[in-house]
Amino acid sequence: MQQRFFIIIILVFSYSGFAQNSEAQADSYYKKAEFKKAELIYKNLLREKPHSYNYILKLVDIYQQLEQYDDAEALLKQRLSINRSPEFTVALGYNFQLKDSIATANKLYDEAIAFVDHKPNFIYIIAKKFEDYSLSEQAIRLYEKGKVLSPEKNFSIQLARIYGDQGDIEKMFLNYIDYIAYKPNYLNNIKRFISDFVSEDKDNINNTYLRRLLLKKIQQNPETYWYDMLSWLYVQEKAYNKSFIQEKALYKRNPESLDRLIELAVTAQQDDDDDTAKSIFNYILEVTQDRSTALTAHQYILEIDTKNADAKTLQQIDEKYNSLLNEFGKSKLTLSLQLAYGKFLAFNQKDTETATTFLKQSLSLQLSKFQEANVKLLLADILVLQEKFNEALIFYSQIQANLKNSIIAQEARFKVAKTSYYKGDFEWAESQLNILKSSTSQLIANDALDLKLLISDNKHEDSTQTALKHYAKADLFAFQNKTEEAISLLDRILEEHKGESITDQALFQQAKLYEKRKQYVKAEANYQDIIKDYSEDILIDDTLYYLAELYNNYLAKPEEAKLLYEKIIFDHQDSIYFIEARKKFRMLRGDSIN
Repeated sequence: MQQRFFIIIILVFSYSGFAQNSEAQADSYYKKAEFKKAELIYKNLLREKPHSYNYILKLVDIYQQLEQYDDAEALLKQRLSINRSPEFTVALGYNFQLKDSIATANKLYDEAIAFVDHKPNFIYIIAKKFEDYSLSEQAIRLYEKGKVLSPEKNFSIQLARIYGDQGDIEKMFLNYIDYIAYKPNYLNNIKRFISDFVSEDKDNINNTYLRRLLLKKIQQNPETYWYDMLSWLYVQEKAYNKSFIQEKALYKRNPESLDRLIELAVTAQQDDDDDTAKSIFNYILEVTQDRSTALTAHQYILEIDTKNADAKTLQQIDEKYNSLLNEFGKSKLTLSLQLAYGKFLAFNQKDTETATTFLKQSLSLQLSKFQEANVKLLLADILVLQEKFNEALIFYSQIQANLKNSIIAQEARFKVAKTSYYKGDFEWAESQLNILKSSTSQLIANDALDLKLLISDNKHEDSTQTALKHYAKADLFAFQNKTEEAISLLDRILEEHKGESITDQALFQQAKLYEKRKQYVKAEANYQDIIKDYSEDILIDDTLYYLAELYNNYLAKPEEAKLLYEKIIFDHQDSIYFIEARKKFRMLRGDSIN
């Protein structure tokens, strides 16, 4: 008896394994469009499991792929005579639609939709079947009926997705808004879903739809999630001042955390909206009781004020730094303020000696290894600023030795390479850059690759490497904020080494320096020279994008910008600028969907 039991078990498992292998093989044939082979296996599988929905529907699909509509109809009708399944009813309706029997198809669709009047639990299953056949209107009818029959389930998100696919953006927004009211904790998911349908252009019709809906919701029912959503929309439009108004309203309702306001201020600052950023940080100073938050706000304000400051303003900023250091003290808790002041002294006040003395005092504090590394990194940068390269390399190397494989150690290694490059020691620089190409930091890896390509492409141009040495010196001048000297040295390269492989690099670097000095017409001329003479070189997509941005943001030439963005889209699809170029091209073209 026991032996017989084991035999049965073995047979069951053997059949199960056989069925799985057969199904996998059938699926493989199906994916390769070998429908006849798939049909034979599924027929055998269906004989073994005659009630399998999966095998029936797969066979129906195969018959339809082979345009054997009568076979599909016969199979479905036979199954429906046993069990009036709404899924099979939809499948039969679609089969009639493929045969152009639209009236019969619609009757069957109506039957499937009516099925849920008594069994509303089937709404999603049937609607999904309609969606599988791209029968969007029927799916919409079913989900709308579901809202009435099963309001506790809320099918707004399914409806929103279908309306989005149809291009009916207003109804899509209405349903997403409805779903937020039903499930507010889904708000961030909804933001992701609709991000492709709004743009930076506040006059875009989609932005207008959404803004009106949200303002109406705030008037009718001022819940926090509507303010949150409206603030998010304003950020997409880069209207940071308007977002600030919404964030203030949110904070007043829930004054527990200033994190959202800080995040908005930093975003505004990074996008060069310094006025709004400073207003937000000043508001944070008004309302915060937390010393750490206040110190952060003060630092950002000083950073903003330092931009474009004249000598008198720089002196006032210096006094403010000292006032803050007196107020908050010098400890490891205020290290970020000390680093900011050290950088200010060296790079803005040009007082490298005072900066170095000040930062070495910071090293005497009880710092963590990472804090100490940050101080040494800045000290080394200041030594590079002074062209004391060998001393700088000692600090960078100490960081690498003390914090192996960390991001800051990789940054230090990159600065070793950059310092060696400034010195003209291109072989050593290249050896360090080869290691950094696989850095865990994508930013460091990209910078390392760019510098390595610059060196490897130009170091063999002539035995003295004169052009590359001049270029490295110009790069150092740019780091030292000696913009005029950098531009002049790049001019010399363009005159004395015209036509050499470094020419396009020199033109590009000089264009960026012209932009820094707001000499946009000169920058435009450089970019145009690269496009004209070096269209096959590695910098072409960078050049197209930067020139497009110049036209779009500073020279008021939107049509020229649009043509350049379009060129990136069609000719440089592997470019890192592809996504941004496509987004900005569509905005300039006036597309309703971003």
